[in-house]
Amino acid sequence: MWRSRWRNCRRGIRWLSSATSAAVRGHLADEGDWSYVSEWWSDGGDTVFRSVSDHGNGVVSVVAYPSSRPPAEQLPAIERSIQQRYEKLHPESEHDGRLKILGYQWRVLRFNENTRQSTAKIMTAYRTSDPSSLFLMQQPHCLAVPYLKSMVSTGLTALASSGYDLSGAVTGKRSMKILCVGHGGGSLPLFLASKIKGASVHIVEIDPVVVMASVQAMGFPASAVKETSDKLSFDQSSYADEVLWEHMHERLFLHRSDAEDFVLNSHDIYDLVFIDAYDGDDIFPHKLWDRQGPFLESLRSKVHPVHGTVVVNLHSDSEVLSMDMKDYSLCQSILPMSRYISQVRKAYEEHFGLAYFFSVPWLCNITLVACSGMGLGINGRELDKNLVLSALISKCFLVEFVLGLPFPCLPYIKRGFMSLD
Repeated sequence: MWRSRWRNCRRGIRWLSSATSAAVRGHLADEGDWSYVSEWWSDGGDTVFRSVSDHGNGVVSVVAYPSSRPPAEQLPAIERSIQQRYEKLHPESEHDGRLKILGYQWRVLRFNENTRQSTAKIMTAYRTSDPSSLFLMQQPHCLAVPYLKSMVSTGLTALASSGYDLSGAVTGKRSMKILCVGHGGGSLPLFLASKIKGASVHIVEIDPVVVMASVQAMGFPASAVKETSDKLSFDQSSYADEVLWEHMHERLFLHRSDAEDFVLNSHDIYDLVFIDAYDGDDIFPHKLWDRQGPFLESLRSKVHPVHGTVVVNLHSDSEVLSMDMKDYSLCQSILPMSRYISQVRKAYEEHFGLAYFFSVPWLCNITLVACSGMGLGINGRELDKNLVLSALISKCFLVEFVLGLPFPCLPYIKRGFMSLD
């Protein structure tokens, strides 16, 4: 989730948006580039899902908007690629696998009508052998919101800086365990699973309505949902699992659970943890940053003691953000001064040893990264901010190259790095 007051910050950094977007587009074709925000940031669209949450998220809805990419002339090639994949799996019935793509859409998950919680791009299609069939497939390579790119960039560069064999995990030669606290539409876990073949991604979401919305309207694979009930059951398609997802669902584990309960009862040791858990009132639950609470104490014991990295999405609560900010550097300097943000950082620093901030371009979000610092060679020594930043920057291009990212990490690291004081 990103801060709904982002327009106030955006006035001061509009000059940055076009330049950075151009750089990103020159890096690789990024269908989630921020330049496409006008396609899905509006009051129009068609509501395709609507239900009331019993877990603090109010009215949960999904709104659909047309997407300009990929263009229509590319659809036949995509259809052929899917057909070839099916023929390899089922050579005896090759004609049954033909898929007709209806188009691509943006889908926006909202809480209480106005808070945009998640944005994803989905493909809608049907099998020509069964015109009544309908498939929604979220595009896992597409991260539409900058704060997710910030979390991925900062988290993976911190992990690589600690000496972790990221290349081995990406190629599947070594296993990697990832925990995502907060599900939303599922864009982040899908992106990680698609880019890191050795990753097993566990997702924790307390609200069954959010899980239902992500599967029924956001194109998240139903087979990834590991706990079902009368209120939470889905039709599962072997065709979608085999051909569309290529068994990616086997490395995705969506648990309907309270985050604190899940962490307390988990027996796994995680290499990387992402926390993005705001509710419908735009509140980050206190128990997820309570210094004396069981969540942080247990989480510390569930991440790897050397390279384990925790990444947290935060919203600034500074009242200054309601002003017309014309100087981006001023916006950067004010964001970390928030008392609430500072308290969260201190809580994670107390449990993990090192915690630092990154501001997110175009939004009033902050990415917090916490780790032991042992892999950076600074454990037990006075912290050198330049040393931390240099270590992260040195791994940016490695992360981009190994994962084949459609966006550069460096702008999210260098431009967004904030003081740890």
